[in-house]
Amino acid sequence: MRTSIDDFGTGYSSLHVLQKLPIDTIKIDRAFIDNLEDKNKQAMVKTIIDIALNLDLTVIAEGIEEEAQLAILMQYNCHIGQGYLFSKPVNTVELEKLLKKN
Repeated sequence: MRTSIDDFGTGYSSLHVLQKLPIDTIKIDRAFIDNLEDKNKQAMVKTIIDIALNLDLTVIAEGIEEEAQLAILMQYNCHIGQGYLFSKPVNTVELEKLLKKN
């Protein structure tokens, strides 16, 4: 079984949790991905990704809606993402059709 922290960087998720719990994956909250052209947000996201990768964690970015966001995230070595850039939320039937199409 694998565990992940959703919405990392908000609420109860913190660096302290990474030390105490057996976490495999963190999902960066979309609040950090919105307006990613902002240099301060970029610095935060890069730091989160660097910490996670140094701890051998998988990193997923939530809320990717623009090619520019994807490019920045890939530059920072975050290679897993979710968001409307890829697809709107779909049910299992629609997902199967989407996977067969692509």
